[in-house]
Amino acid sequence: MQVRPPEDIVIRALTGYSTRHPWKVIALWAVLGVVLSALAPTLIARVTQHQAGDFLPRSYDSAAASQIAEERFGVNPDATTVTVLVARSDGSALSAADQKRVEAEAAKLGQRRVIMPREEDDGPAFLVPDRSQTPRIAPAMTAPDRSFELLSVQLLGNPSDKGVQGVYRTFRDATRTQFAEAGMRTGFTGDLADTVDTTDAHETAATVGGALVMGFIVLLNVLVFRSALAALLPLLAVAMIGGVAVGAVAGAALLTGRKLDASTPNLISVVLLGIGIDYLLFLLFRFREQLRNRPEQPAREAAEQISGRVGTAITSAALTIVAAFATLGLATFGQFRSLGPAIAVAVLVMLLGSLTLLPALLAAAGRKMFWPSASLHHEPSEGRAARFGALVTRRPLMMLTASVALLAALAAGLTGIRMDYGRSDSGDLTPAAATAAEISRTLPAGVSDPTSVFVTAKDGGTLTTARLDGLSHALTQVKGVGKVGQTTLDKDHRAARIDLYPTASPQSQQARDLASGPIRDTVAQHAPAGTTAHVGGTAAIFADISTAVDHDLKTVFPVAAALIALILLLLLRSLLAPVVLMLSVGLGFAATLGAATLLFQHGLGKPGVNFTLPLVLFLFVVALGTDYNILIADRIREEMHRPGPARAAVSRAVRHTTPAIATAGLVLAGSFATLATTPGNDQIAFAMTLGIMLSALVLSLVLVPALAALLGRSIWWPFHPRPTTAGHPQHRTNTPAPEPDRVTAY
Repeated sequence: MQVRPPEDIVIRALTGYSTRHPWKVIALWAVLGVVLSALAPTLIARVTQHQAGDFLPRSYDSAAASQIAEERFGVNPDATTVTVLVARSDGSALSAADQKRVEAEAAKLGQRRVIMPREEDDGPAFLVPDRSQTPRIAPAMTAPDRSFELLSVQLLGNPSDKGVQGVYRTFRDATRTQFAEAGMRTGFTGDLADTVDTTDAHETAATVGGALVMGFIVLLNVLVFRSALAALLPLLAVAMIGGVAVGAVAGAALLTGRKLDASTPNLISVVLLGIGIDYLLFLLFRFREQLRNRPEQPAREAAEQISGRVGTAITSAALTIVAAFATLGLATFGQFRSLGPAIAVAVLVMLLGSLTLLPALLAAAGRKMFWPSASLHHEPSEGRAARFGALVTRRPLMMLTASVALLAALAAGLTGIRMDYGRSDSGDLTPAAATAAEISRTLPAGVSDPTSVFVTAKDGGTLTTARLDGLSHALTQVKGVGKVGQTTLDKDHRAARIDLYPTASPQSQQARDLASGPIRDTVAQHAPAGTTAHVGGTAAIFADISTAVDHDLKTVFPVAAALIALILLLLLRSLLAPVVLMLSVGLGFAATLGAATLLFQHGLGKPGVNFTLPLVLFLFVVALGTDYNILIADRIREEMHRPGPARAAVSRAVRHTTPAIATAGLVLAGSFATLATTPGNDQIAFAMTLGIMLSALVLSLVLVPALAALLGRSIWWPFHPRPTTAGHPQHRTNTPAPEPDRVTAY
C-alpha cells in the first residue's frame, strides 16, 4: 500500500473538499474578494512610504542625517516638496512691487485648505483616506536676474497616492489661476509634480495597454480551448484571489509595522495575474486531458483527481517562489526586505486559491467548462507539439547547442554593465522637467532639492554660526557646489544645517558622486572639533543605496540559489536533475540581464540598468523559470515510468506539456508587459517579459528536454524511474498512467 507524504495528504484534503463542496468555496472566496478588495486601497495607503532613505539602516550616513533633520529641524518625513516658479507674463524682470505681490498671493494660498477631489472610481467615501490639507508655502529663492521667484510648497503624503495627486492638481490649478489674474505665469517642479505630469501623459497608454493585454489573454485562451467560459474564467478567478491577496499583504504589513515601497502593490498585482492564470491553465489542460481519456468518469470526480495531482506541482512551484523571496530578509536595503514578505504572502494566498477556488470552479462547471468545443469527444491528432517533441528528441545535441548559443549571445551583453541609481526617465519632456530646466539656466540645478550637511555638538555642547564658518567656507570651494546656503541652527543651538546647491541634477550620477566623495571628504576634514557631521539629501541617499544594494546582491544571490537548489533536490529526489535545472535557469537569468543591458545601456545610451533590476529579475526569472522546469521535468519522469526508450518518454512529455507551458508563458509574459505602461518601469517590463519567454519556450521546452534526451534515465541519478507495464500498453496514449510514488507532474 502506498504511503503518501503529509503534504500530499493536506493538498488532497483541500482539493477534495473544494471539489465536493464547490459552491460553498466559491461563495467564501467571493465574500473575501469583495471585502478585502474594498479595504485594500485604504490599507495600502497606510503602509506605503515614498522616501527611499527611510529604507536605509541608521548606520548609513544619509539615514543618520535624515533622523537629525526630523528630530532637530522638524522636517516631516511624509512631506513632499513642490517648487513653484513665478514670473511676469510679459517676460520682464520682477520689480520690488511684484515680489511683494508674489509673497502676498503665496500667503493667501498658504491659508486655504485644498480639498481632495472625489473621483467616480474612488469607491465609498468611508474607505478612501481624505488627503485634504493646507499646504505650507514659503519663499525660497529669487533668480539673480530677477526673471523669476521660487516658492517652496510642502504637501503631506506619498506622491504615488491618487488622493495626494488629486490634491496637487487642485492646488496647481488654483495657483495658476490666482497668479494669472495678477499678470504672472507659473511653473511647477519636484517629485510630485513630475509624477503627476508623467502619469497624466501616460494615462491613455496605460488604459489601452491594460485592455490590450486582457484581450490578448482572453483571445489566447479562446484559441486554445475554443470555449468562452474557459477564456473568461481565469481572469475572473485570478482577479478575485488577487483582491484577497493585496488586502492580505496590506493587512500583514499593518500588523507587523512594515512599510511597503510605492511600486510594490502594482508589482504584486501583475505577478498574481500571471502566476494565477498559469496555475489555472495547468489545471484546465490536465482536466481536459482527463475527461478525454475517461469519458465515462463524472466531472467532479475527474476534477478531484487531477486537482490532487496538479495541486502538488502547483504547491512546489509556489513554494519555490516563496522561498526565493524569503532570502530578501537578509537584505540591508529596506525596500528589498519589504518586497520579499509582500510577494511571499501574496503568492501563498494565490496558492491557497489555486488549491480551493480553482478546483471548485472546475467541479462546478464540469464538462460545460469547454462548451461549445467538441474536443472532449475525440483525441486530437498529433500536431505541432508532437512534431516539436519528436524534433527535440531526434536531434537533442543540435537543439541543445542552438539554445545555449542563443542564451550565451544574449548573456554577452553583461560586458560593462553598470547600475543606475537615478529616477527612471520616461523619455518625455514633462512640464515639470521644463520648469526644472528653466530654473537651472540661472540657478544651480540642485536648488529645489539641496544636499544638506547636518552638524551636531557632542557632550551637550552648543554651536554658533561663527564656529561653522570654516566648514561653510570649505564647502564653497568644492567643485560642483554651485551655492552654499546660510547656516541654520536649531532652537537650542545643538545642531546646525547647511544646505548645498549642486550644479548637477540631484538625480544624476554626478550629484551622487559629489555627495559621497568630495562633499563628505570636506565635511570630515573641516567639521569643528567636538561635533559629528552627516551628509543627507536625495543625492546622498542614493549614493548610500548603491552601497547597500551592492552588498545585498552579493548576499542574496548565492543564498537564494542554494535554497532553490535544496527545494529541487527534495522535490525531484535526484542529485543530477536539480543541477541541470539550476544551470539552465542561471543561464536564462544571465541572458535576460544581458539583453536588457544591450538594449538600454549600450543601445539607448542609458546610464545603466535600474539598480533593482538584477535582484528582482534574478528572483522572478529563477523562481518562475523553475516552475516551468518543474512541470516539464516531472512529466518527463512520469512518462519514463512507461515502458520504452527514454527518448520516447521525453517526446511524449514535450507533446503533452508544450501547449500548457507555451500558453502559460505567453500569459505571464503578457501580464509583465503591462508594466511598460507605468512610467519608469520600461526596463523591468522588458526584462521580465523576455525572461519569462526564454524560461518557457527555450529552457523548459528545448534545453531541459534535450538534456533529458541525451542523458536518458540517468538524469534522475541516483534514483532511476523504473518502467512499469501494468495498464500501460505503449500504443495507447489515452490510457491514464498509474501514479508514481509521488506524482507532481502538471
